[in-house]
Amino acid sequence: MAIIPTKPGVYRYYDKDGTIIYVGKAKNLKRRVSSYFNKEQTGKTRVLVSRIDDIKFIVVESESEALLLENNLIKEFKPRYNIMLKDDKTYPWICVKNEPFPRVFLTRKKLNDGSDYYGPYPSVRTAHLLLDLLSQLYQIRTCKTTLTEASIEKGKYRVCLDYHIHKCGGPCVGEISKEDYRQMISQVKEIIRGNLQGVLKTLKAQMMDYASRMEFEEAQVIKEKYELLENYRSRSTVVSTTIHNVDVFSYVDAESLFYVNYMKVVDGAVVHSNTVEMKRKLDETPEELLSLAVTELRQQFESHSPEVVLPMKLDFGLGDVEVTVPQRGDKMKLLELSRRNAVQYKMDLEKQRSLVDPERHQKRVLNQLKEALHLPKMPEVIECFDNSNFQGDYPVAAMVQFVNGKPNKSAYRHYNIKTVVGPDDYASMKEVVRRRYSRLIDEEKPLPDLIVTDGGKGQMEVVREVVEDELHVDIAIAGLVKDDKHRTRELLFGFPPRTVGLRPDSEIFRLMTFMQDEVHRFAITHHRKKFEKGFLHSELADIKGIGKATAEKLLLELKSVKAIKEASLESLASLIGPAKARLVYDHFNSFTAT
Repeated sequence: MAIIPTKPGVYRYYDKDGTIIYVGKAKNLKRRVSSYFNKEQTGKTRVLVSRIDDIKFIVVESESEALLLENNLIKEFKPRYNIMLKDDKTYPWICVKNEPFPRVFLTRKKLNDGSDYYGPYPSVRTAHLLLDLLSQLYQIRTCKTTLTEASIEKGKYRVCLDYHIHKCGGPCVGEISKEDYRQMISQVKEIIRGNLQGVLKTLKAQMMDYASRMEFEEAQVIKEKYELLENYRSRSTVVSTTIHNVDVFSYVDAESLFYVNYMKVVDGAVVHSNTVEMKRKLDETPEELLSLAVTELRQQFESHSPEVVLPMKLDFGLGDVEVTVPQRGDKMKLLELSRRNAVQYKMDLEKQRSLVDPERHQKRVLNQLKEALHLPKMPEVIECFDNSNFQGDYPVAAMVQFVNGKPNKSAYRHYNIKTVVGPDDYASMKEVVRRRYSRLIDEEKPLPDLIVTDGGKGQMEVVREVVEDELHVDIAIAGLVKDDKHRTRELLFGFPPRTVGLRPDSEIFRLMTFMQDEVHRFAITHHRKKFEKGFLHSELADIKGIGKATAEKLLLELKSVKAIKEASLESLASLIGPAKARLVYDHFNSFTAT
């Protein structure tokens, strides 16, 4: 470590075969490289460190150079432990061909042929929309004929259909001069760049000039072009005309996955928007992931915007580029718009994956749960328990089973509590878990990979006492805790139980919430049936003039038939009125007397 300099640069880790396995950047090479070996690392980082056989480094002048060099080396060598942006598409470009009478067309190949290339565009549809607008505004030739002024003068060419339908100005037969054609192409380039204001200003001046000279037909043609361009601008997402040329980046952190949205804004209008998905290889921070994405996307889309709008300050500088972290105003609105695009992309991708390959999607979520809980194997079978009782009466419990992340309803089970008297959730949980797994053991049936209790530390502990201390089996145990509004708040795991850091919008959290809601629904359904059966078949049902609604009201208020028997006439009357109270009171008093 002594020979490693303290300057900015890029370091490379090699394995015993001489293969680059990781490339990283640092403001201070020595401090950064030493951190891998001087402190205890977690999971994947520990594996990386164990495989390092050699270290090499490159010193650079600035942080921004280190950022660019790191990105280029990652793309060149594709190290195993580095993040690669999941986007290997060849993006389309709009080419203004280097010709005497330039053509304007879409291409995926950017050549060093002197032509002007604009883009790349995030989608073919975006580029086509712009080309369609240009074809309506200007009569640009589309043929691949090699036109020269000498050949045009000799009359070697004939017009095609595009000329007759007014899609081409006819440069091949001299209907439009080279100078006028070049002026038209100049406006085309400005529109492609997003500089609409200047073109609109020029068109308006031309329109007014024609009108002042009473050339109303020509003025009308220019007016139609002006309106087309104005309509195009009005359909663009405009935030503020004071924001001229900025790049906006935002992100959505979804634990193992990380989504970054990039928007290019010109003259206050969003002209590009693209979102990429990144997968964590080690324990990269949001700052590290975002800095990688900013560098890569700006290179990929050849952006030279002098300002970048970000949701946070990065550890690394971007050279001469101004970094803005807004707190309010138009740039903050841009950040919010960018984040909404990232969230939407994430949701669309998850939905698409679940529809195209639902089994693979569910296994990916279960694998994330395995990593979050540090389980030895993927929890393919999960069983979740919940208790339900009515002030101690009619106690029941339920168990739902999920296989590969999906409900296995044929394995759902209801339990009537047999050995517990009174409202004791811990004892009830013990009884149910004991009955469930002692039976599976006796019948030599497979046990689940994970048990989830609908409750906190106490519920987890009583389950552990049964599973480990009594039955002597090894099953992972987790607990789900709800907030005051009965919504899933957190997941507990381990002994002593600790909170597993899950984002509320993560796929794991949604799965666990679904399981908790499902077992609660199943338990409540059984409890209601038992409750209704209990009071409908109680002595209250034998009292003439006392219906189901009145009986339910008495049970809800007084909790049991015994309490109803012992209630005074006055207390009964306050609940169901004097007439019905007399019927109930006389029934139980006459019954007692006999």
